[in-house]
Order: sequence, then C-alpha cells, then structure tokens
Amino acid sequence: MRTAIIGLGLIGGSFAKSLKENGISTHIIGVDASSEHCEIAMKLGIVDQILDLEEAVSNSDLIVVATPVNTISTIVNKVLDLVENQTVIDVGSTKLEITQGVKDHPKRNHYVATHPMAGTEFSGPTAAISKLFEGKYVVLCNAEESDYGKFEFVKNIYEKLGMKPLFQDAKSHDTHVAYVSHISHISSFALAITVLNKEEDEDKIFELASTGFSSTVRLAKSSPETWVPIFEQNRDNVLEVLDEHINVLSNFRSFLIKKNYKEFHKMICEANKIKKILK
Repeated sequence: MRTAIIGLGLIGGSFAKSLKENGISTHIIGVDASSEHCEIAMKLGIVDQILDLEEAVSNSDLIVVATPVNTISTIVNKVLDLVENQTVIDVGSTKLEITQGVKDHPKRNHYVATHPMAGTEFSGPTAAISKLFEGKYVVLCNAEESDYGKFEFVKNIYEKLGMKPLFQDAKSHDTHVAYVSHISHISSFALAITVLNKEEDEDKIFELASTGFSSTVRLAKSSPETWVPIFEQNRDNVLEVLDEHINVLSNFRSFLIKKNYKEFHKMICEANKIKKILK
C-alpha cells in the first residue's frame, strides 16, 4: 500500500513511521507547506519522497490529512476532488466542524473521520516517534457517512497499529474531548502563566519543581498553532467545561478562605474517585 501524509508534524510523522514499522505501507509520500518540514522528514526517513498534493493523491492508496484542524475540511475537499477509489482520512482533534465541511461532497463516502487519541507536547517532524499509537484509543466518527468497505479498511489499519477503536458521532466526540483533553491543555497553559508571572527567577522554578509540577505543566509546551484552532472549532464545548472547572476552583478557594477544611477534604475525596477509572 502507498500512503500520502499531508502534514508532516508529530501526528503525521508518527503515523508514517508506524505504518512502515508495522509493514502496512511500503511507500510513504509526504506533502507539507513547509519546505523545512519536508527536508527534515526526508532526512529522518519518515517519508520516501515529497510530492505536491495532486501527484501525492494520484500515487497513493491511502491519503492521511494531518494538518491543523482549521485547514482539514478544505484540504479533504480538495483531496476528494482528486480521488478515484482511494481512501481519505483525517486525524484531527475536533470532528463536528470538519465533518460538516465535507458532508456535501459527492465523494464524501471515500472519507473516514478519525481521531487517534495520542500525542505529546512536542511538534514538527522531529517530534515523530515510533509506537505513539500503540495501546491507545482511536475514535472513528459518523460511520454511516463512509463507504462500509473503506470504513472497515481504516479500522483494520488502526488495529494493526495497536489501537483500540471507539465509534461516536462527531458531536458527541467533540463534547467528550473537551472534558478529557481540551480542558487539560487550558489548565496547563494557565498554570504555566501563573507560575511564570509569580516567579521572576526561572532558576528557582526548576530547582523546586517536582515530577508533579512537571507533569501538570507538560502540556503547556504544546504548540499554539495546533491548539488555538482546536479551541476555536470546539469553542462552545470548551467554554461549558471551562465554566464548570472555574466553579470547582472557586469552591476550593472559598473553602480555604473560610478555613472549611472538612469540605476541602470532601472535595479531594470526591476527586480521588478518579482512581477507579484511571488505574
């Protein structure tokens, strides 16, 4: 199988590496607006050649769109204009706006909307790593809008990568990821800003930082080019979760002000219930 990867960043690059290492794809074609990314991807052996979009599509069996979410629907539509019997997927972190943007295309059934729930705080082709997807979940959305054979083909690829498939409609997906992913990034960005504004001496931060602090602010290293479009596309869901999160933080603050440590204790016990879910 020949695969075109459009967008040679962390996810696109890791997808390319995983396809090769699992023997799924024999030839990887790279497409990226950044000539630097193309050069690095070739140098690192992530892709076998660089082509423009039209050539990449015509020479591939599978086309993977791994660009920022605010560009995906436009690119998928362009790719669908070019395909004959190829399969097209995207790997974006939002799904509703993307699927709505391609729903009227006459070749919509060639496209499968996916979100592999994997990543790191790093970006660009140098961030691509092997086995990024192994043991993780992948969400496949709006199955009824895709050709059955192509949907099963994509599901099978993810399973060969070691991923566990989940099936949701795009709207439900965006609601759920706002809770389990998008709010975590906002919280991390906010904590990093809070600490940096308070601690003028950066050396002191690093001297005192334990693994707890490091893991909490790890996501604050994430690229704004990736995450601002995600927050823009999932704005309503993120705002709803953010309001809930702020309310909980306000309760913690209120109990501290009132020295109500009994209620503070109850809230921590409530939070501890997460142990039963995340083991």
